[in-house]
Amino acid sequence: MTELPFPLQPMLAKAVDAVPDQDSVPGGLVYEPKWDGFRAIIRIQDGTCEIGSRGSKMLTRYFPELVDALLEHLPERCVVDGEIVVRRGEPGAERLDWEALSQRIHPAESRIRLLAARTPSSFVAFDLLAIDETDLTGLPFRDRREALEGIGRSFGGAIHLSQVTRDVGLARRWLVEFEGAGLDGVVAKPLASAYEPNKRRMLKVKHHRSADTVVLGYRVHTSGQGVGSLLLGLYDEDGVLQNVGGISAFSAKRRLELVDELEQDVMLDDDGEVQRGATERSRFASGKDVSYVRLHPRRVVEVRYDQMEGSRFRHTVQFERWRPDRDADSCTFDQLEIPAAYDLSRVLA
Repeated sequence: MTELPFPLQPMLAKAVDAVPDQDSVPGGLVYEPKWDGFRAIIRIQDGTCEIGSRGSKMLTRYFPELVDALLEHLPERCVVDGEIVVRRGEPGAERLDWEALSQRIHPAESRIRLLAARTPSSFVAFDLLAIDETDLTGLPFRDRREALEGIGRSFGGAIHLSQVTRDVGLARRWLVEFEGAGLDGVVAKPLASAYEPNKRRMLKVKHHRSADTVVLGYRVHTSGQGVGSLLLGLYDEDGVLQNVGGISAFSAKRRLELVDELEQDVMLDDDGEVQRGATERSRFASGKDVSYVRLHPRRVVEVRYDQMEGSRFRHTVQFERWRPDRDADSCTFDQLEIPAAYDLSRVLA
């Protein structure tokens, strides 16, 4: 019996500034919501289910409840591309919960079982790569989507079929409305394109916003030379400066320049020694040095970001410009745009 293709790296998307017109590529485009979860390639074969991550790391053990659902609702032999998500909230006010999803990657088996019951996951399918003995990756997306819709008739429970549209006006509405349900953009897929693992053949549009933030410290680069990242803060309603994320990816030259530029802002103790702080250690990088050089909170920088996750920027933000005209105490959470709430169940319907 032929082995189904697995593991493999998923086909990717490159960022564009706006939802492109339907006829902007040969063969046309189809649009899908951009799900904010773990990208996953699912293989069902010989009565077993395997879940591979974007980097081909096996995620199967972390989602036992999802394995059961996938075995129940997917064909006996198939490879499906999609996204693992966690739904949270009351009926009629659900949204995706990235933080709850990220907690699911845990080394302890007892903890995995507890979280599987407490924050059960769902799977949103958006591409079919193989079915029975047939490898579909060489077919155009329009054919793969038709085949996916065929098996999607048996989906239920925690397994969902991602909706699509060829209406660019509707896709542009999705970009605005679906953010309120925790999604982070729209993906445009060429209908005539074959599936090319690890190639950026699709187009993605995400939200881009700006905010004025306070620089509260910096971490030294791992090379030991220069500024590796700037730590950013915003003032909450009680006037407390909260860490909201950071900026990194500076050139080697710029890292050294920043040390000189920020020298006058470095906080010193009574003995003239540099004051240091430490941020919370990430469970994804437990050995990472989380110490930083503390700065007087008076320098303001404008950054670009896509969305918030709780009180922090969801992803690493991008440097826009220094704002010497802004007072640090004016950098509050109030300036951030809050998306209008939108029920996730309407997206998954």
